[in-house]
Amino acid sequence: FCYLFPEKVAHMGLDTERARSHLSLHETDIPNFHIAYLDGGAGEPLLLIHGIGADKDNWTRAARFLTPHYRVIALDLPGFGESSKPATAHYSIGDQVENVHAFVQKLGLHDLSLGGNSMGGDIAASYAARYPGEVKTLWLLDPAGVSTAPPSEMALRLQKGEHVPIFASTPEEFDQVLDFVFVQKPFIPGAVKDVMARRAAANYALNMQIFKEIVASPPLEQVLANGVVKIPARIVWGEQDRALNPAAAKILAGLLPNSSVNMVPGVGHLPMAEQPKETALDYVNWRESLGASPAAATH
Repeated sequence: FCYLFPEKVAHMGLDTERARSHLSLHETDIPNFHIAYLDGGAGEPLLLIHGIGADKDNWTRAARFLTPHYRVIALDLPGFGESSKPATAHYSIGDQVENVHAFVQKLGLHDLSLGGNSMGGDIAASYAARYPGEVKTLWLLDPAGVSTAPPSEMALRLQKGEHVPIFASTPEEFDQVLDFVFVQKPFIPGAVKDVMARRAAANYALNMQIFKEIVASPPLEQVLANGVVKIPARIVWGEQDRALNPAAAKILAGLLPNSSVNMVPGVGHLPMAEQPKETALDYVNWRESLGASPAAATH
């Protein structure tokens, strides 16, 4: 059955994971794009933004430990997942900040906290800089955008002219992508992985186009200059991240005056997918510490 109807099995698997995390699928429209998103839980809103080549379900397993505390919303950014992805649109960090802002306004979100991984972390931090009155806290997991860190393994490979190791140009390359971004790969059922591999290959050309736009976007050193973002921020970084150098965490902390850092040993580029429970509970505990003592975020 799995291999006769892989798409059906993949959907069933995703539906089960989402249900366990108390998330359900929704859709809405913003200017120029149709947006798919997951929504569930109760409390203040926590909007989660995925990385390049990824989608909203990167957060699903971690959300299981977040929905008891917050209303968790994970969107597919324009260009990714089940949202619309016109090849003629622009997908720079600044463009995506405006898309996320339109989405926030459409849903009428207030007292908003933003979380983001990789490209999504860059978008979240840039959003807080552009709309400082709208964001209550930041949760940045291996975020992109720090330009002054030593080159990562991915950057060194690109300097040699090798292909981008976080994208699969064929379904067969998908396992190599998983090996690159994870230390301990999370379990993915075979049929689900096959579907993910085919989708990754189908999106390869657009991912490459978006990657070039992201690389050309202003670095966070410029966006966050002069301590412009003063809200509490939790920076989380997998110590074995091969895509973005973990040394960037300290640089980023220097740009965010009310930040704290959690360096996670034995973890790669996607802490929330590799260690969903530990990563989510670290965030919950950090948020609770802010309530107990506003100064706690600086320690």
